[in-house]
This record gives sequence, structure tokens and C-alpha cells, in this order.
Amino acid sequence: MILKLLLVIGVIAFIYFIFIKKKPAVTQNKKESNKRKNRDEVESNEMVECAECGIYCEIDDCILSNNKYYCSQECLKKS
Repeated sequence: MILKLLLVIGVIAFIYFIFIKKKPAVTQNKKESNKRKNRDEVESNEMVECAECGIYCEIDDCILSNNKYYCSQECLKKS
């Protein structure tokens, strides 16, 4: 009888921990690491300097060649 009672309690505990109990919230360390990852990524409105003429333009509008940013095809051809 006691063995059956322990088995029922074990099954109920198993179901509780697997299906019912909520997962813990994201800890502070994980939040900080996510923020650091987001900071490391290049934002689309970041300004970079043209390697040839020196003007600043948005990174989305630039041309990347040999790890250098150029503002136009003309500047790319000059270098």
C-alpha cells in the first residue's frame, strides 16, 4: 500500500515539475550578455568614414571593399 502511495506521489511530482512548474525568469547575467551582443552588432544607422575622400555616410549606403568603406563607386575606382 505504501509503495503504491509513493508511486502516485512520484508520478504527480513528475507531472508537476515537467508540465506545470513555470521556468525561471531570465537571470540578470543573461540579460547583460544579450545587451553586450546587441552592442557589438553594427547598427544600420552607424556612420563610417570614406577611405578615399573622408566624408561620413551611413553604413547601409557605403560600399565595402578590402575591409574599407567607400561612399561611391567613384571613390572606389580612385583607390
